[in-house]
Amino acid sequence: MSALEKTLDNKSARRERPWKALGKGPRARFAAFREEKPHLFLLALMMLVPLFMINPTTWAVLTISGLAMGAMVFLMASGMTLTFGLMNVLNLAHGAFISLGAFAGATVLTVWLNGYSGDSSLLVNLVAILPALGFALAVAGLVGLLFERLVIKPVYGDHLKQILVTVGGSIILLELIQVIWGPNEIPVPRPDALRGAFIVSDAIPLIGGIALEKYRLIAVLLGLAVYGLMTWVIDRTRVGVLIRAGVEDREMVEVHGYRIRLLFLGVFVAGSALAGLGGAMWAMYREIITAHMGDELMISVIVVIILGGLGSIKGCFYGAILVGLINLYVGFLEPRLAAVATVGLMVGVLMWRPQGLIPVIKV
Repeated sequence: MSALEKTLDNKSARRERPWKALGKGPRARFAAFREEKPHLFLLALMMLVPLFMINPTTWAVLTISGLAMGAMVFLMASGMTLTFGLMNVLNLAHGAFISLGAFAGATVLTVWLNGYSGDSSLLVNLVAILPALGFALAVAGLVGLLFERLVIKPVYGDHLKQILVTVGGSIILLELIQVIWGPNEIPVPRPDALRGAFIVSDAIPLIGGIALEKYRLIAVLLGLAVYGLMTWVIDRTRVGVLIRAGVEDREMVEVHGYRIRLLFLGVFVAGSALAGLGGAMWAMYREIITAHMGDELMISVIVVIILGGLGSIKGCFYGAILVGLINLYVGFLEPRLAAVATVGLMVGVLMWRPQGLIPVIKV
């Protein structure tokens, strides 16, 4: 090995393993943790700093609420992350699919199965909740299928055209929502079994009795389940391998006899369906919906995608959790700054790591 090659190897080793160059002291381990696990470092920092400024019981409630909000933002952002990360498609009509899912789920809850959602029994409520979420998934997925065939298919590989046509498609979808459901706000009462909270009395020292809302806990569990399923499909299954290979070298995959266009269609439908699921969950969270709610949420969705690393599912998950937490913490400490907190977080992270917290590694 030449001297030049040895020098390059040493530089690479220092870049990949900073603690070996700095030593094994606490400072070196902290620097290594910050560089190798920036999402966990930022999450720990985000949660610990408010603990010194907020009552511990209030902090615990805000943290659970922030995790729930982050889980629902992840459900909405994961679909756009999927289509961008795996298909390289910028779909700015994603907000319209969020609204569509919210209205589809609300129709089941408030019109078709209203009697079931108003019952005090959890089992009876599930008869309304599960079909509502399923219907939101199905409607958003079906419209996503048509949208991909009519709007996205002609502009694959051209981001400028994708931006133009998806913005136009979003306007059309929002107008159709108002034609079908009307332009006014629609209340979406939360099913009775999901109202209220669990009281955790003196379970944790210094925190004491805290109230954990049922719906927020369910949102956290659902977000974790979707995240686990997505990472398993993309990283562990044959379909995921084929999709990732198709993004890197489409011709090679097609030469082996696989229909990559069909796989991409399935990814877009899945992304649209996830947007619909997130919209239905958000409708029950806010208990009121409008046709433009999806566009309002797109700011948080885009911030999460950029924050986590463009196209990174894991980055999207942690980015959504961070956005949910900072919204609740800042909203409690200084409500006037809550609106700019998420954008400020994104700017701060990009100044530190321009590639995002967990960028996609191209192979």
